[in-house]
Amino acid sequence: MATSTPARDARATTSRAPQKEPPGSRRQVWRSRLWRFDDKASPYAYIAPFFLVFGAFGLYPLLYTGWIALHRVEMTGLDSMEWVGWENFDKILHDPEFWTSLSNTFLIGVISTVPQLLMALGLAHLLNYRLRASTFWRTIILTPYATSVASAALVFALVFRADGGLLNWALGLVGFDGTNWANGHWTSKIAIAVIVIWRWTGYNALIYLAAMQAVPNDLYEAASLDGASRWQQFRKVTIPSLRPTILFTIVISTIGSMQLFGEPLLLEGGALGATGGNENQYETLAIYLYNYGWNLGHLGPAAAVAWAMLALLLIIAAANWIVGRFVRTSAV
Repeated sequence: MATSTPARDARATTSRAPQKEPPGSRRQVWRSRLWRFDDKASPYAYIAPFFLVFGAFGLYPLLYTGWIALHRVEMTGLDSMEWVGWENFDKILHDPEFWTSLSNTFLIGVISTVPQLLMALGLAHLLNYRLRASTFWRTIILTPYATSVASAALVFALVFRADGGLLNWALGLVGFDGTNWANGHWTSKIAIAVIVIWRWTGYNALIYLAAMQAVPNDLYEAASLDGASRWQQFRKVTIPSLRPTILFTIVISTIGSMQLFGEPLLLEGGALGATGGNENQYETLAIYLYNYGWNLGHLGPAAAVAWAMLALLLIIAAANWIVGRFVRTSAV
């Protein structure tokens, strides 16, 4: 009896027929791939604007300034550059005015930063208590920081004016002779330091206040149970807890003192302010750079001064980092 069997090709064709994937499965695979791409690429997209702006307005000017520092470039001929190598750096390092401006910058920075941070620490300690209208007082101490440098410098220029200034008038009421604040080597530095202290004390006080409010109350309660007074709590609890913040404010204030420009420029104004006084008694590094670049038109030495300022800031930052590391190690 004959039997019929299906053809082999027919069975193969039937078993190997492709199966269509459901549309929902393809959409799910595409969404999964898109989610993985978004998860990896989104962080770079978020930080890309910062790096683009930094590259255009920070990194490129820095590198171009370094390139100019190796050339002879005049303000009147920016298109013509002559390679001079390290000649501009050698020129400023052998210029006595550079060392005068460096010492002025250092002295003004010391006599403005130390009192400023001490006063800010004291104000923050007072504001840390529960005062009435605490928001009002915090706004008041921040007001000088919101004031422009030009406005503050012009007002204090009137205060320290030799002829008819407010400070000399007040000294005359108590029997002291008037002082030409801008002409003296130390009085001019004190006048500029007063402007800096007035502008930045409130800003640093709010930084210290934020750090103080992060100190756990348990530490103060334990110190109080041990019989520590408020002054002892401040020295033994608050100050050790604020060490990283204090180092941070020291670094920021040091950087700010290296960049002093508006205050000395507007103390007397005019040609004297642009040269740091008749004997360069309050000329800072920023004023020295301004003189080379814009008054004399020599952009090469001015760029060299800018890089010298950067090197000094890096040295100061490294010194502060070493001190901070030593403090953290000794605290442990």
